[in-house]
Amino acid sequence: MYRPAVLLLLALGGCTSSHSSTPASPAGEIHAAPLTQLDGTPLPADTLAGKVVLFVNVASSCGYTSQYEGLQALYETHRDDGLVIVGVPCNQFGGQEPGTPESIATFCKTTYGVTFPLLEKQAVNGSERSALYQQLVGGGDDVRWNFEKFIVGRDGAVQARFPSGTQPDSGELRAAIEQALAQAG
Repeated sequence: MYRPAVLLLLALGGCTSSHSSTPASPAGEIHAAPLTQLDGTPLPADTLAGKVVLFVNVASSCGYTSQYEGLQALYETHRDDGLVIVGVPCNQFGGQEPGTPESIATFCKTTYGVTFPLLEKQAVNGSERSALYQQLVGGGDDVRWNFEKFIVGRDGAVQARFPSGTQPDSGELRAAIEQALAQAG
C-alpha cells in the first residue's frame, strides 16, 4: 500500500533494514529529564522511572502514521509488564505534523485510540534538536524520518534504535522490548 512512499524513503536514505545500536546515554539520564506532555503539563517523573520506554517521533500525515495502531496494541500488551510508549510529535519531515496540540491529541485518540503519553512537538534533528533527542541520539546518526524508535531500558540508557519501517509488531522490535523488560533496572 505504501510502496511509492517506501521507495522514496529508501531513495532518500530514510530507512535501513535492521536496527542499530546507539551509544548508551549515562544510566538514568533520560528517565531524569523533565518532559512536557502535549497538553503543556509536565510528564510525571514516575511515568518513566524504572520502566522500559519506547520513544517514537510521530506525525499525523505520514505514510507510517498507521503505526499508531500497532504502537497502541504493543502498549496494551506490555504496559503491565513495565513498558511505556511515548509519542513525540515532530514536524521536521515534510511538514507531516503541522497540527496544534489539540488537533494532534484529537486525531490520535479518535483515529487510533491512543492512550500512551504524547509529548509536546519537538525537533529531533539540527540546531533546534530537543534535549530529549540529544540524549536519545547521542553521537549517532540523525533521525531519518518519522516513526523512528528508541528503546530505553529501566536504567534510563538507550538500548536499541529501529528505523521507521520497523513495524510495531515486528519480531525484532518485540524481542528487543521483551529483552529490555526482562532486565532489572
